[in-house]
Amino acid sequence: MPARKRSGSTDLPSTLERSSKKAQDTWLATHDAAVEQYGEGERAHRTAFASLKHSFEKVGDHWEEKAEKGPSDVQAARRGADARAHLDDGDSAGGVDANASKAHLYEIAKRLGVAGRSRMSKDELVEAIQRANDRATAAARD
Repeated sequence: MPARKRSGSTDLPSTLERSSKKAQDTWLATHDAAVEQYGEGERAHRTAFASLKHSFEKVGDHWEEKAEKGPSDVQAARRGADARAHLDDGDSAGGVDANASKAHLYEIAKRLGVAGRSRMSKDELVEAIQRANDRATAAARD
């Protein structure tokens, strides 16, 4: 998982470097606790992102606070062994708040310049926003 150094010695993913201090603090606190419990590695990162996605959504190349806290997608709603059993089944929306209203998703798609958004279903909006987020993140890393 790509990460850069923050002012201390803790790795902070690049999307969080471009996010609010509150988003950074949420991720770091959860990551530190997960490292204590599971050790450094992918599981600690996944745990930190799962926590982040309950209060924040990915918009372009950064994370923004959600209007209402709660799981952002089917995968984020799972816990423990059930969550680990479904890691690769495509239920994660990659930081997009798939549980938000279609109107909210439309506004995010509009901000990201997603073409054809007015004709998209809610699921299509989620996928299009994911792709736009991935492009924005890749561009910000260059």
